[in-house]
Formats: sequence, structure tokens, C-alpha cells
Amino acid sequence: MEIQRGVVGDLSSFPQLAAAAERAGVVANTARLLAAARPLGIPVVHCTAEFRADRAGTTVNCQLVAAVLRNPDHLLAGTAATELMAPLGPEPADLVSPRLHGVSPFSGTSLDTWLRNLGVGTVVATGVSVNLGVLGLAIEAVNLGYQVVVVRDAVAGLPYDYAEAVLDNTFPLISTLTTVDALLEAWSG
Repeated sequence: MEIQRGVVGDLSSFPQLAAAAERAGVVANTARLLAAARPLGIPVVHCTAEFRADRAGTTVNCQLVAAVLRNPDHLLAGTAATELMAPLGPEPADLVSPRLHGVSPFSGTSLDTWLRNLGVGTVVATGVSVNLGVLGLAIEAVNLGYQVVVVRDAVAGLPYDYAEAVLDNTFPLISTLTTVDALLEAWSG
């Protein structure tokens, strides 16, 4: 979820979020998972955010969207800011699901159709932000009938204490929390 250069990387519009993702090891830990998933035939889908220069398809209906769109260059489609962090790919078999609006990846994208066509029943979530995008992803996935696994050492959010509280108090109600090492062990067994 949004492990992009313009979100958590060298072109981040959110330096505090990029620092939190670095501290949590989001990129490195997600890269470890993807390296194990691909040879096992586990589909990899990257959920990204981007905006058209003319903002067509984007509704300014909340403070977050209004704030990020004050910068006319924020996550413009086709720019380096929308690229995935290099260790993640994409590899040729990966799917990239961009969204032009909202804060979570299912509504208004092909994500649900792709997952169903791939026979996916469980969504494994990594990325940012725990308190918005990843939470929205988990809630939408549950509402659509998927099981959700959140990889605790491959997600980050702000402020840190709040993100930890969301992980401790909200995610256990809607998902299975795990770690990279535990998931890799489960996949190897």
C-alpha cells in the first residue's frame, strides 16, 4: 500500500511518514515478503496513489486530499514520485493498481476484480499508513469477503503511538496480525 518514492522514498511529500516507514523497515520487510511470495506463485499487487495533472477523477472531499493537492506536483501520474520503491519491483507478473481518489485501494479500482480472478481469498497488507490507507484496505477487504493479514513489521503510520494503538486495538478485530518472519515460516511449511 503506497510504498512509492513520493510517499515513503526519496521524493516523499511526507518526510515524517517516510521516516516512520524507514524506522519500521517497511520497504526492506516488504521486499523480503515479495521475494518469497513470487516463487510460490502468490500474486503480488501494488496499490498506489496518483493524480492527474488536471485532477480529473479526484474529488476534494476531505482535509487530507485538500492538503496534498495544494502542491500541483504531488504524486502526478507518470512521474518518478509514483514509482514503487526499487526493491519492490514491479516484476513482470506483478499487478499495479493505481487510484486517483480516496484513501484506500478498492473503491474505484480494478483491485477486487483482479483478486477474485486470481482466486485470492486472503489479502496480506504491508505499507502505509496504518491509520488511513492500510486500515481502509483492511476494512474494505473484510467487507468484500476476504481474510486479511497485516504484517506488523511492514507497516507504519503517524503519530507512532497512535499507529501502535490502532495495530493493538483495531486491527485484531478485523485481521490477523503477524510478522515477516512468521509469515515466511508459514509459507515454507
